[in-house]
Amino acid sequence: MLSGEFKHALDPKNRLFIPAKHREELTAVSESFMVAKSIRENCLKVYSMSEWEEYISPIKKMERRDSERILRTLHRDAAQVTPDSQGRIVLPTALIAYAGITKGAVVVGCGTYSEIWAEESYEAMVEDENLEGMKDLLESYGL
Repeated sequence: MLSGEFKHALDPKNRLFIPAKHREELTAVSESFMVAKSIRENCLKVYSMSEWEEYISPIKKMERRDSERILRTLHRDAAQVTPDSQGRIVLPTALIAYAGITKGAVVVGCGTYSEIWAEESYEAMVEDENLEGMKDLLESYGL
């Protein structure tokens, strides 16, 4: 289970350290994993290869025209990455720009995937969290 919040700096070669616990889970089946743009927020999603396949599987079953458009969008800037011996991955400039990462980044576990945020964006998102609204939403689902 991917969890926790970790702050790291992006180095001049666009390398970002991925926490050991996250690397262990993300590379349990394959030595590489996928980093892609989030469709809903300006952050990056990080999936193990098996979770990535599970994520795109329902998209592949959609009407072909829609499936091709969505898969093209998802894969256009996605990167299959392999951590180096020091636990760093190289992020493509398109992904860095999309997430707005200039120096500091936050890697946060979200259960079956991780997210990578620009530190400033992450802090603003956390500050705007509405826990009362989340509680109401969960209760509306009987949770």
